[in-house]
Amino acid sequence: MRRLAPTLALAVVAPLLGAAVSPGRTPADVEALGWRKLQWDGIRPAEFGGTPSGGIRIQAQGTGSFIARPLQGEATCLSWRWRVDAGPPPTDLTRRGGDDRAVSISVGFAGFGPQAGFLLRAQHSAAQASAGDRRLPRSVLSYVWGGTGREAANGNGFFASPWTSGLTKIRVMRPADAPRGRWVEERVDLGADWRAAFGGAEVPPLLDVVISTDAEDTGSRVEAQVEGIRLAPCR
Repeated sequence: MRRLAPTLALAVVAPLLGAAVSPGRTPADVEALGWRKLQWDGIRPAEFGGTPSGGIRIQAQGTGSFIARPLQGEATCLSWRWRVDAGPPPTDLTRRGGDDRAVSISVGFAGFGPQAGFLLRAQHSAAQASAGDRRLPRSVLSYVWGGTGREAANGNGFFASPWTSGLTKIRVMRPADAPRGRWVEERVDLGADWRAAFGGAEVPPLLDVVISTDAEDTGSRVEAQVEGIRLAPCR
């Protein structure tokens, strides 16, 4: 893997950190659902399409890219449903290179985690200057279908991205060898998860949500769907 974790913030920060991201061709049915496509330069992009139920279909063959849309409001609970019919084998998501996954749902926040250092803040500041009026996330939670399921070592379920540890924290929801071919419902408490992943008491507002896939390193085929991404009060 020669690029950064798939989040909208890093689409702009990437050139500062040795990768390049550019707008992709967003299919009309995906754009109608409020998403826009981005892709890594030099990497063949995956295919995204809309479904009759208003969801997103993902198809990849040794490829990877992502789509993003705004997600504004307070950090309440996020729900969605997804299924994977084909995907990469288990890979160690804590290591650079070979860290493929079938699907990630990533959520961007308006504030940094309390441990964000000077270098990360400086890189983000430069990226924000380039982005103009579009506000970029300063911290990201990424929920993954993939990996081994043994990556989290600190007991709270989250581990740092090997590419951007100060910005992105990852949680494996379903390991790569989880049963395939059936829908799975998910619900996460974004506020509680942000505190667990980054520390601190005050959770920043939400900014965006990203759906991504990454099958480049293993050359794997991905067939997956995501639908029903929504915010709701936590109960």
